[in-house]
Amino acid sequence: MTHSPDARQPRYARIWRGRTVRGKADEYERYWLANGVAGLKEKGALEVQMLREDREEESDFVTISYWDSIEAMTGGGRDDPRRVHHLDRDAEFLIELPETVQILRVLATSR
Repeated sequence: MTHSPDARQPRYARIWRGRTVRGKADEYERYWLANGVAGLKEKGALEVQMLREDREEESDFVTISYWDSIEAMTGGGRDDPRRVHHLDRDAEFLIELPETVQILRVLATSR
């Protein structure tokens, strides 16, 4: 994560994990980049990282979004920030639909 001196520093990391069969991984990656990652930035994430690990039969995806507050994750609403909001086609791609995400406080960032 690189930030200019006046940029807001992330205080929280929201971590989502999902698995798909290997044969659908490339298509899901394109779909998630276009719809999931872009949506997180539109909702106010300071930065988003998308990670992928391919194994013989499955691919794991991890998306880490960085936020300056818990409230920013919900747009200031009262929604549970740990609850997953699935994209329209997630059920088509994912082996199971995760119900929650992990939220961690960012304690330090080193460059």
